[in-house]
Amino acid sequence: MSSAAEDTNRRMLRARDAMDRAYAQPLDVPALARIAHVSQAHFARTFRATFGETPHRYLQRRRVERAMSLLRETGLSVTDICFQVGFGSPGTFSRTFRDIVGRSPRTYRKEAAPAADVPTCFTKAWTRPSA
Repeated sequence: MSSAAEDTNRRMLRARDAMDRAYAQPLDVPALARIAHVSQAHFARTFRATFGETPHRYLQRRRVERAMSLLRETGLSVTDICFQVGFGSPGTFSRTFRDIVGRSPRTYRKEAAPAADVPTCFTKAWTRPSA
């Protein structure tokens, strides 16, 4: 791998790590491009080429993954979880959650409740959406 490719990968990983750490914060392409020290257009194009999804979709998926955990492990309302993980409205949260997981947050919570006594490694295998 060339040093230019390594540098590009490092820049994209830096931005992805920032998204993983601050998933609940408002993050947009301009802010992420600044973190990666590249232009906005280059960032969006390169991120997708590197990770196989747009920065926006990656951030949505990270937020939904965290919401899934909160739905399983807490008694917080769906609305509270929505705002805690960084979504701006319950409607957008529910629609995005359904797109990614295949069912609504409430349905997911009901179906995930009996799995509370199952070790986490098994729970993850059973709660992943089918491809």
